[in-house]
Amino acid sequence: MSYFAAAVARIDGGWTADEVSLRGVTDIEEVADRLRDVEPDADLSLLFVEADDTYLVILRLDEGEDLRIFGSDSAYADESRLGALLVGDLKTSVTGLEDTEEPRAVAGSDDDAEQPAVDPEADPVGDADILADLGISAQKLLALCGHEGMMPADVTAEICQVLGCGDEVEELREV
Repeated sequence: MSYFAAAVARIDGGWTADEVSLRGVTDIEEVADRLRDVEPDADLSLLFVEADDTYLVILRLDEGEDLRIFGSDSAYADESRLGALLVGDLKTSVTGLEDTEEPRAVAGSDDDAEQPAVDPEADPVGDADILADLGISAQKLLALCGHEGMMPADVTAEICQVLGCGDEVEELREV
């Protein structure tokens, strides 16, 4: 299964980005170490792992500590060794949503045809609130990942645009 892994790190209010090889990693801590190595003094580091135009995993480190993970679909753990390593140990439900709250379609629209279609097969796992303090709520993240036709690269691009590091990540894709 092919993948693209892009790390973005925030230091002194700006962003740097680098592609990260996950070849040979044996556990999640080794993945976290590779993320730390991108910019050891970063106050915030994110790793976006896109696999086969189907799955997205986001890892977050704040000041190099407290690893948090979100996966767009638990099926990734069954599909590949890397998927099992990244999301295999996560609980099968997402955290970050109130128990009674479901991701909603765009408010103010009465026409079902205008509302985004959500993939009923997807089973997101991990911490959906992973980007909430950066302007991407759990509901928004789940809606992006579940929107029919949105590929992992599209979700990463949209998130990075909100964060202010979209150009840096796009440059990595062009190399």
